[in-house]
Amino acid sequence: MNKLTNESIIQTAELLIEETGKAEVSVPQIATKMGVTHAAIYKHFSNKQDLWEAVAQKWFDQNIFAQIKIDESISSPKNQLKDWLWKFVQAKKQAYLSSTQMFSLNTKYIDSDPYALRKVLMNCYHVINQIMDYDDSSIEKAETILAAFSVFTLPNFKEFWSDPDYESRFNAMWDLIELGL
Repeated sequence: MNKLTNESIIQTAELLIEETGKAEVSVPQIATKMGVTHAAIYKHFSNKQDLWEAVAQKWFDQNIFAQIKIDESISSPKNQLKDWLWKFVQAKKQAYLSSTQMFSLNTKYIDSDPYALRKVLMNCYHVINQIMDYDDSSIEKAETILAAFSVFTLPNFKEFWSDPDYESRFNAMWDLIELGL
């Protein structure tokens, strides 16, 4: 048996999701796969929500956040922000299209819990603050900007993400937001 760590538990959960093709994997299934009791899992995660938030956070960081970089060649902070936001909504859309099981898990445990969602998006808020040079430790401005684009990122709206007017709707939203930056 490998050493039981938060990371090994998360990796096993991801593996089971991939193997079963379902976002609904139980803690006992993870424990069985790892050759431990489910109580051993709870020594690392306080509850099921905590475990699935960690799995979803890792997935989000790898499949969405890591896919978008600030384009330093763009000199205007506003244009840099627009470019970054477009990359963000595109990464979220691509993550949905390429991994529906993990997207479903993310939806269930993250997007339906505003506190978990805020935690997952914290790196995004910091990037927005960095681009716009906001001295905003409370992240209110960045959170407001990203919230304005929720129709392009929240799972409830995923059916709209393939509409032909998707990009023009994004640009219309940007035009409104840009005025307040």
